[in-house]
Amino acid sequence: MGREHLIKPVLDHPYPTIQYGKGVFLYDEQGKAYLDASSGAVTAGIGHGVQDIIDAMMEQASKVSFVYRSQFTSEPAEKLAKKLSDLAPGGDYWAFFVNSGSEATETAMKIAIQHWQEKGRLGKNKVISRRMSYHGITMGALSMSGHVLRRRRFIPLLEDFPVVAPAYCYRCPFKMNAASCKLACADDLETAIKRIGAEHIAAFIAEPVVGAAGGAIVPPAGYFKKIKEICERYEILFIADEVMTGIARTGEMFGMQHEGVEPDLIALGKGLSAGYTPMAATLVKDHVMAPILQGSKSIMAGHTYSANPQSAAISLAVLDYALKHQLAQSARSMGAYLLAKLRQIADGIEIIGDVRGRGLLLALEFVQDRDYKTMFPPVEGITSRIIDKAFQKGLLVYPAAGAVDGAGDAIIVAPPLVITEAEVDQLVQLLEEAIREVADELTRESEGGGKDGEI
Repeated sequence: MGREHLIKPVLDHPYPTIQYGKGVFLYDEQGKAYLDASSGAVTAGIGHGVQDIIDAMMEQASKVSFVYRSQFTSEPAEKLAKKLSDLAPGGDYWAFFVNSGSEATETAMKIAIQHWQEKGRLGKNKVISRRMSYHGITMGALSMSGHVLRRRRFIPLLEDFPVVAPAYCYRCPFKMNAASCKLACADDLETAIKRIGAEHIAAFIAEPVVGAAGGAIVPPAGYFKKIKEICERYEILFIADEVMTGIARTGEMFGMQHEGVEPDLIALGKGLSAGYTPMAATLVKDHVMAPILQGSKSIMAGHTYSANPQSAAISLAVLDYALKHQLAQSARSMGAYLLAKLRQIADGIEIIGDVRGRGLLLALEFVQDRDYKTMFPPVEGITSRIIDKAFQKGLLVYPAAGAVDGAGDAIIVAPPLVITEAEVDQLVQLLEEAIREVADELTRESEGGGKDGEI
């Protein structure tokens, strides 16, 4: 083929070429089927090749695909903004449309800071996040992220935003248990606010369920209610990063609805367009917009493709499809079925330390010693080895490695919300085979046999 021109994630890796997708399966140029147990990057929520979405694409393309938001609005963008407000916790949201989740969280950060500027409180310009967090790869979004491996190359360019303890019960940062801790992880936010000074803090950002930075970590009950109370007490805006959890993934249209909390700002992506087009959004409560409406009347952000009518029409069709087919309910029921199956296989495989998640955003964490929760050394590459084994078998899962200060191994299992019980059974069988093979390799290595192919 000669030299390559496309920059891929790993430059010298031989990636198969995908020809088409249907439902929960993708098919490469050799005809091999891959069960998409990660929805790509927890994106393809409604599955592949859905005709309703293809029809919506064609219909909008026959009208107009692009207008510049400084010159025109469009019916699909207006309708999508209204529908998202109606669906979001508590309603009364404005929508700013962008292209990716990173842009959505960064826009939320900018709007939060602008909100305080327009109120004359210029010092409130820091954003607090959590140590186990990933909010995007742009410089502002990465500044709000605690993920060591993703930040490492760019540290000199990043803002030194403060971080607080994660709500990570499996490895409680305070060495406590959920029954008696009294939500010490939430209290850590208040401690940080007191040390820094609320007059310097614009917002706190968190995912309802931690995704890539930890692997489907669900907070203890009451955590986000306490977080919101602390934010309100100190006049700090709460940003919910729903890029991975939003649009039915966790069993509700928004992950924060499980907690009964209304965020001040919400970042959406991934499931909003289900992978059919690049599309993301920042939702902003009326009270956050109020000083801007009374002041400059303009959000200081913008992208060429913001509120693109083609992408808006596609996203609107995705939302309609999710509602029509009750995919939030499917995520709850099939998520419970899949979770039970994953726990069954964990019982018989010692390297699985924890099985967790909510809806169809689930994960397995791998450990060297289950009793002591000892992590594998990063050099072992356990996450990559399991993902590679699964891939060879035609199963796609998503990595969540390096979450604990650069260490730790986990995979996310998050198939499209349209998956059936029979397809879940197939998923679990393939995943169990892959994990057992890696576990057997580790046993041989510990007995002095070395890795496969080594002497």
